[in-house]
Amino acid sequence: MEKKIPSFLQEELGGSSLEEFMKHIEHCPECEEELTIQLLVTEGLERLEQGGNFNLQDELLLKLEGAEHCIRVHKSLLYILYCLEAAVAAAIIIALCIVFRF
Repeated sequence: MEKKIPSFLQEELGGSSLEEFMKHIEHCPECEEELTIQLLVTEGLERLEQGGNFNLQDELLLKLEGAEHCIRVHKSLLYILYCLEAAVAAAIIIALCIVFRF
């Protein structure tokens, strides 16, 4: 999972990969620590060099909350897709029943 941390920080993970990553981070203190370190290195140092403020815990929390939001949206879209597929299948069955007078 450590190899996925840069992709997570650049918001390149999506769908099941993001969900798998988030579940792992919740239960693996070593990976959570590595995530914190890489976040500090990639974003914190850059922001501090630009003269801005950087709160590591707040930034990490924002990243994790954003990922959770993406997971919820992904799951919602999949649910909608499955419902639409079921509706289309039902419409096809009804149409076939009408055409063939079942």
